[in-house]
This record gives sequence, C-alpha cells and structure tokens, in this order.
Amino acid sequence: MLETQGEQRVDEQTIIDVLTKRTYAQRREIAFAYERRTKKDMISALKGALSGTLETVILGLMKSTTQYDASEIRGSIKGLGTDEETLIEILCSRSNAELVEIKSVYKELFKKDLDKDVAGDTSGNFAKLLLALVQTKRADASAVVDYQKIDDDARALYDAGVRIKGTDVPTWISIMSERSVPHLQKVFQRYKSYSPYDMQESIEKEVKGDLKRSFLVLVQCFENKQLFFARRLNEAMKSKGAKEKIVTRIIVSRCEVDLKKICSEYKSNFGQSLQKTITEHTKGDYQTALLSLCGPEE
Repeated sequence: MLETQGEQRVDEQTIIDVLTKRTYAQRREIAFAYERRTKKDMISALKGALSGTLETVILGLMKSTTQYDASEIRGSIKGLGTDEETLIEILCSRSNAELVEIKSVYKELFKKDLDKDVAGDTSGNFAKLLLALVQTKRADASAVVDYQKIDDDARALYDAGVRIKGTDVPTWISIMSERSVPHLQKVFQRYKSYSPYDMQESIEKEVKGDLKRSFLVLVQCFENKQLFFARRLNEAMKSKGAKEKIVTRIIVSRCEVDLKKICSEYKSNFGQSLQKTITEHTKGDYQTALLSLCGPEE
C-alpha cells in the first residue's frame, strides 16, 4: 500500500481502511509489523506517500491521544506568534486526568515543561487561567453534595463579577480551576438565583479577548463537553473555507475518547448527522478518512 519504488501508485483507500478502522494500540502493532517486514519506518513511508489534509489525519492517528494533544499544544506555541485558538481549545476542554497525562508526555516528547512554555507564550489573566488549569489542582468528584459550598461558590462568582464594577478575575480562576465538574454544574445552576445573567452571559459581559474565550470554553465543557465539540465542528465546517485544521483536530483527538457521543449530540442539536455535514463540506480522501473515523450513522 505504500510502495514507492518505480511508478506504483499509492493506495490511499487501503491506508484509510486499515488505519482508521483500528485502535491506536492496533496501529502501533501494524507499524511494528511493517518495519519488521520492510525494514523501513512506517511513519516516514506514510509521510512520503501522502500529502495535504489526508496526511495530517493519518499522521495524527499514528500518535496516541495524549501524544497528539501534547504535539498540538507544542505546535500552537512554537515559532512566531501563538495559535491561541488551539491552546484554549485543548487546555480548557481536557479533564484533569487528561491534563496530568499531557504534562508528562509533553515533557517526554519535547524535554520542556508545559507550564513554562505556556507562561512564556501568554500573558496577563489569560496566562494565569491557563497556568491554573495546567497545575491540575481540580478536585475529584465527590459522592457527597456540599450545598453550602455550592452556595458559597455561586455567591463568590457573582460578588467577583456582575455585582461589582470591574471583575475580580483571580476568584473566577480559582473556582473554575479547582472545583470538580459536578460541583461546578450545580454552582452554575445556583448562580442564576443571584445573578440576572447566567454564567456564560456573565463571562460575555465581564471579560474580553482570549480570557473570555477561555472561560467560555471551560463553562461550555463543564455543562456538556460533547455538545461543545459538536458546535465547534459545525462552525468550522459551515464557515467560509471549511476550517480543516479544527475539524481534523477534533475528530482525530476525540476518535478514541468520545467521538460517538459527539456524533449523537451533533445530530440532536443540528437535526442532521455529523457524517452528512462532513459529506457536504469536505471532499476526496480527506472526507473518506473522516467518515471512516466517525463510523456509520447510528
């Protein structure tokens, strides 16, 4: 499928079929077997054989979910300028457990500390929020519901924002980076009994720029992470010049995590399947690979 001697053509369809229909563990096995048989490195062979968006998808699949996330973060802060959109999407949507793994793999792959890289590339409250998330101090979900603490946090979020002139951002950061997700879901419900605006509306009113975008991603993910990704995919595909980068990143990074649930949120939210939207807005081998990762419509 990857023969490059002479004029044999690359069989993209076989590459797509074999690699998108397997788990990462199986893809690793295939790569080892390929190397044993051909004495060549399969990833180099894939790079030589493929190009464009299909190459990006297939090479992404040759990394574990954590390696992929770590590489995407590294790519967003390396070189000139920062790709804040990628940085925000990954750091603000990953669970505490995922971030713990990302930090360790990041160090392994790049011999650098994630927190230092993030600090060196961002500034102000935006940097403080991302660093608080990277410190992975989020509490685990507890079996006990602490109604007093829910009320205290809801009140503190209101007192630090909508109730005063200006915004006490550090209070928002500490609550949103240290409390468990089920606790925060209840805090945002309770918040509505203090504030005339819900949490997302309050964020829109109180802060701006990258800080606003980060808080919004966090809150949307606390409320329904798969719906957040479904909406991102919809925006990316419906926008002029489909933003392949975002589509690729979400589908590749979530294909072994929660892509099936993202597909079902997509359908119930937009009234048509993600697969149909992919068919309408992408083409060629790239489309084939994405559809294969999504699997058949449920």
